[in-house]
Amino acid sequence: MPDPVRLARDGGVLTVVLDRPRANAIDVATSNALHSAFDLLRTDPGLRVAVLTGAGGRFFSAGWDLKAAAAGEAVDADHGPGGFAGLTEFFTLDKPVIAAVNGLALGGGFELALAADLVVAADTAEFALTEVRLGMIPDSGGVLRLPRRLPPALAAELLMTGRRMPAAEAARWGLVNRVVPADRLLDSAAELAHDICAAAPLAIAAIKEITRATDGQGVREAYHTLRTADLPRYRAMLASRDAREGPLAFAEKRPARWEGR
Repeated sequence: MPDPVRLARDGGVLTVVLDRPRANAIDVATSNALHSAFDLLRTDPGLRVAVLTGAGGRFFSAGWDLKAAAAGEAVDADHGPGGFAGLTEFFTLDKPVIAAVNGLALGGGFELALAADLVVAADTAEFALTEVRLGMIPDSGGVLRLPRRLPPALAAELLMTGRRMPAAEAARWGLVNRVVPADRLLDSAAELAHDICAAAPLAIAAIKEITRATDGQGVREAYHTLRTADLPRYRAMLASRDAREGPLAFAEKRPARWEGR
């Protein structure tokens, strides 16, 4: 059986392709394969960002593999250290993931996109949390993340009806960063990834760390967290050679040479 996840490297960019015809549905084995890809991103110092997409033109991912469910995979099965799809509970990943949503992102597929840091969507993409129509709820992040990203009434509508949100509507509400023609999707995601690669790696890690640590806090409380909490990525960035290199490169009118230290 072919591998459900394919990887390719281009400099600091790791492309992760979910490839399980026909709908890129995700079972436990696929969740673990995806987590291995994202853990490679975490541990490989040469990698800076991942672009995640689905094979084929119709589905980014249809979510949980209902055929696996019919074969006995439990609704609350252990999907491994990263949670469902290897990313939805991978809270220690300090490098960005860009979801390049090439088609339908349904159920857990939408939850996977919500777990990414940035989303580029094809103009044909659609998003839906369809679990209520199957007697379940989107508890791999959908019921938690979507109300933080959308007005409460709209989040409740999507959660309680399972209706599809087209890419253009998702862009209006800020759920996606860019909507592009389908034939430009991977190029656009790669452009965004290379823009991230041009930034200082410790600064990117610090942004992710601070964002996690201050989630749900007011500004005053978040400032207190920023100044007093154990934030090793942030402290490392402040004391880094890169923090000295950036202003120096600017003054000398040359590209910065980041060392990641």
